[in-house]
Amino acid sequence: MQEFDLIVVGAGPAGMMSAITAARSGCLVLLLEQQGRPGAKLRASGGGRCNIANTLSNEKFIAHFGRAGKFMIPALRAFDRDALVEFFAGIGVECHAPDGNRIFPVTHQSDTVVIALETEIKRLNIQLLCGQKVNGIDTKDGAATGVSSNTQSFASDKVILASGGPGYPSLGADASGYNLASALGHQINELFPAMLPLKTRETWVKNCRADTVGKVEMLINLPEAKKIQAKGDLIFTENGIRGPVVLDFAREITPLLKKYGEVPLLVNLTQGMNEEQIRERLKKAFASHKTGSIADLLITFINRPLASELCKLANIAPETAFAKLPGQQRDNLIKLLSATPLTVIGHDGFAAAMVTRGGVSLKQLKPDTLESRLIKGLYFCGEIVDLDGPCGGFNLQWAFSSGHLAGRLK
Repeated sequence: MQEFDLIVVGAGPAGMMSAITAARSGCLVLLLEQQGRPGAKLRASGGGRCNIANTLSNEKFIAHFGRAGKFMIPALRAFDRDALVEFFAGIGVECHAPDGNRIFPVTHQSDTVVIALETEIKRLNIQLLCGQKVNGIDTKDGAATGVSSNTQSFASDKVILASGGPGYPSLGADASGYNLASALGHQINELFPAMLPLKTRETWVKNCRADTVGKVEMLINLPEAKKIQAKGDLIFTENGIRGPVVLDFAREITPLLKKYGEVPLLVNLTQGMNEEQIRERLKKAFASHKTGSIADLLITFINRPLASELCKLANIAPETAFAKLPGQQRDNLIKLLSATPLTVIGHDGFAAAMVTRGGVSLKQLKPDTLESRLIKGLYFCGEIVDLDGPCGGFNLQWAFSSGHLAGRLK
């Protein structure tokens, strides 16, 4: 049986980073991947552009993860976004933030990142074995002793589980890592798909697919969740909604959807204008187009298909002259513009999810090292733990930072 200083299970961003970190400190490292090549999901991240991080301060970055965010403080202290950018520069990947926020490789190609990581893995003589499905973590007297795969067993007193979540099964992702952790007594908090499009009961959305609605504000219309809000661009689909604001918000909605069967939303489609501001906007538009229809006035700040559908929702014929519109109907339309109701009734599950919400309980991990509190020498990093953030580089930064922390074995 081959013996190693460290065995890493999963060659995604967290796993590759932990293997590289350990090997740079002189460890003999084995990296096991069940797919035919490493970094399959990383290659697909950011639409193939690989948004590795963002420019937020650590404090603001952590805030986007909610109450659990404090758990990542040690990982970010050891390896924050500046350290990550420096790391990639050191292996030949220059990065930039063209919008001042999201950090990408200058090539805007995820293959650039994956190839550089693979090259560093080879340079450090890390033994990378693909096609290896790990069936169990071997232990003795409460300590890790190695792993058993579908082909053989490997010995090590340090094992890192970085096997990710079940999102994007078409790329080979599954829940096997959770099964390995659970078999050793770890609590797996319920898994939910996150960062995915949502389906709505309202069918009018299919008529508004032509344009992106910019800077919408969205909230959940439930007493327990009214403080949860999201802002960003919205795209209507054949049967629902997508776009950055939806991808961000889905992580809050999918658990509620399981609980209630449907989740009511209120969406401000006017870039955050309140009712009084919308009223003033319509008055100004009317002053310039006194003979215009209500639809003509609305398209001064929302697109025409959406204007038409909102008129219909307010029981107003879009061609109605604004001057002839009764006051009550104007009020109804203004309320609708500031808070359009939508009802989420479903989604396509993990098949469409970029990220997993839930996972190995943080209570059973040491935040300073990411070592298990139950099994000595067993570490966790990346998506497998119960810590997820919105889109925009948050989850990849966590993957790389946690991978680095878990790989600091000396």
